[in-house]
Amino acid sequence: MSTAQGVILLAHGARDPLWAAPFETIARHLQAGQPGLEVRLAYLGFMAPDLPEAGAQLARAGCVQVTVAPLFLGAGGHVRQDVPRLFQQLEQQHPGVRWALQPAIGEIDAVTRAMAEAVAQALRGG
Repeated sequence: MSTAQGVILLAHGARDPLWAAPFETIARHLQAGQPGLEVRLAYLGFMAPDLPEAGAQLARAGCVQVTVAPLFLGAGGHVRQDVPRLFQQLEQQHPGVRWALQPAIGEIDAVTRAMAEAVAQALRGG
């Protein structure tokens, strides 16, 4: 029985492919820190793969537990409405996978503190 664990880093998406560079960097850092983890990027629009496709990729890869991490600063309409709907779709389409949905990354205290510190550091000239 497979015990593979996966994560989907979910971002908004944009028409400009360079927009995705920071998210690709996050994925590389995460993968480097946890080599056994299956990491996928997914986007709500404009870019591929979307959340259902990224989830299907991880299910095909044998993941039995997948965490969806929305890389959004706040819980706007996408996070409150679109993401839960797509998340339910994943649960229905892949019942053999345990799915977990994290809050928007910008609602996590460590992230907001790190952002505030980055601004404070810039103000100090560093």
